[in-house]
Amino acid sequence: MAKTLYEPGMDNKPAGRYREVGPRGGAVSNPRTVTIGQGDRLPPTQEPNRRWARG
Repeated sequence: MAKTLYEPGMDNKPAGRYREVGPRGGAVSNPRTVTIGQGDRLPPTQEPNRRWARG
């Protein structure tokens, strides 16, 4: 089952930990991990075309 990917800047996503992934959800070197609260906006990624995956 594929993970849902979120664009940087999206808000009102479920609270929790998010990990930076590649454009199609693949692993990237030195990924950034963030924790957001309910209604918080996802921060920018380190590189263009990357996304966020929950977990």
